[in-house]
Amino acid sequence: MVKIHKKESKSHLILRYIMLMIGASLAAIAIELFLVPNTIIDGGIIGVSLILNYMTGFSFGILVLIINLPFLFAGYKYIGKNFCISSLFAIIILAIVESSLHHFDALTTEPLLATVFGGLILGAGVGLVIRNSGALDGTEILGILLSKKIPFSVGEFVMFVNVFVFAWAGFVLEWEQAMYSILTYYIASKALDAVIQGFDDTKAAMVISNEYEEIAEALSDRLGRGVTKLKGKGGYLDQEKEVLYVVFTRLEVAKFKSIVQEIDPNAFITIMDTQEAHGGKFKSAIH
Repeated sequence: MVKIHKKESKSHLILRYIMLMIGASLAAIAIELFLVPNTIIDGGIIGVSLILNYMTGFSFGILVLIINLPFLFAGYKYIGKNFCISSLFAIIILAIVESSLHHFDALTTEPLLATVFGGLILGAGVGLVIRNSGALDGTEILGILLSKKIPFSVGEFVMFVNVFVFAWAGFVLEWEQAMYSILTYYIASKALDAVIQGFDDTKAAMVISNEYEEIAEALSDRLGRGVTKLKGKGGYLDQEKEVLYVVFTRLEVAKFKSIVQEIDPNAFITIMDTQEAHGGKFKSAIH
């Protein structure tokens, strides 16, 4: 059977490009009104473009566009047409908005404030772009393309590149500015994660107990979460075991443990972080 891929609706496409514009504009605001006036950079291609801007006076917007283009074209075949077009659109918006902000004064000249708020706004902007199938930085694209040829993951490759970017910043901008830049990168990465993954931090848990029926019923009734029963086998006695699997928000962790331990104080519990939870009966509302 041939699988038919449903085309993206016009309204969804328009909304996605609006979000790309907002994300790229936020990144431009962070760069031009917080980072540039305080001689602070970010990592990756944005960081390289900022350093070259400081060294040559050449437009940051044009630099980030030119440096990213080869990576976008290289990723066209492996990552997809829509991704590359969305990324190119976001980068062009970044360049246009950043250039239009030149005549505005910095929102703060205090380096620490610029680091914190610049990092937060930059991370939120980049996160919005990534969440809507785009990218503002070709470093990760290069990492994806090289990951099959080098013994490093994409994340390790990006970190490796950023070590050189921040070391370069130390020589060009002075080491104190490089340290502010590293802090900016860290704050931006956390803000980016929050935007991409959402603010409803979810947890997944597995419970092994002889009282699994009662625990499953209590979790369903009192926690309001669906419970999945999995088949397992003990490694020591080779006995069949029922394993309960349930997903809930981080604010429900204490209530979850209380319910399980109330029924069986000796129950084995393992709680894990999850990136996202969708579908089924899962709802992010707190019960």
